[in-house]
Amino acid sequence: MRKRRRMMLTDEASENFWPSFTDLISTISMILFVLVLLAYIQNLIAGKNLERTRSELAGMMLRLRSSQQQVASSERKLKVLASEIEAGQTQLALSRAQLDQQQAVISDSTRQLSEVRSRLQGIAVLRVEVLKKVKESIDAQLAGVVASASGARIAENGNIVIEESLVFESDSYSIRSEGKRFLDSVAKAFAKVLGDPNVRQNIDAIQVQGHTDEQGSVTYNRELSARRANAVLDYMFAADSQLEQTYGGYFASSAYSEFRPLNPEHNEAAYKQNRRIEISVVLKDASVRDIIDDYMKNLDPMVHTPEATPP
Repeated sequence: MRKRRRMMLTDEASENFWPSFTDLISTISMILFVLVLLAYIQNLIAGKNLERTRSELAGMMLRLRSSQQQVASSERKLKVLASEIEAGQTQLALSRAQLDQQQAVISDSTRQLSEVRSRLQGIAVLRVEVLKKVKESIDAQLAGVVASASGARIAENGNIVIEESLVFESDSYSIRSEGKRFLDSVAKAFAKVLGDPNVRQNIDAIQVQGHTDEQGSVTYNRELSARRANAVLDYMFAADSQLEQTYGGYFASSAYSEFRPLNPEHNEAAYKQNRRIEISVVLKDASVRDIIDDYMKNLDPMVHTPEATPP
């Protein structure tokens, strides 16, 4: 009985075993299928990810190549810029050197200009001294003569200004008697002035100038001023024969018509002032130049060397 039960149990166990194994195999198969399916799905996902990654990598490579090109271009530009900066620095150094040189030249020119200004001031003083010397001599001889004559004066520039009314009638070049007495004294005074060799060496010419007002035509006024100047000079030569014979080469007459008025206004008072005879002493430029040359030699011997250029 027990034996039969054991056999029955064994049979039942055997029957129960095979279905369980079958279930286990099915389960394993399902697991494997699921695993394979998961692996396939994972491969699909991985493939898509790989493709996207490759695409992104290709894009990154393109961007990298573009960036490399930009870097290369920037490097070239940087080299050009560095070369330009170096050239600019060289030019700046040259400019600074030139600027320093120019500043040195300016400083030297300023110094030379100061020296020239000082010399010119000295020359001006010399010229004034020459004028003063001539004027003093003329004043010594003519001051009394002019002061005693109504209508004559010595101007600040040293010219003797003779009003028309002293020597001429209106619109006439005939000398009045009062004018003759005055011109007699003027002629003698100039003979004494020119008799001094120290004064005479500085005089180039003594001009007798005729001036009119603006009334009338230019031709008439020019002829009248010329005739009046010549009449005064002729009378002075006639009054003192020594003046013409010895010093005639110093005298000249000129006609300025209405073109050098003392008073530019248009009224009778101005016209009366402008109608006049002026006797002007012109300095001899060569004499003044000799004085200037001596003065400049004393200041700077190098100024008059053959290599030196006059300022």
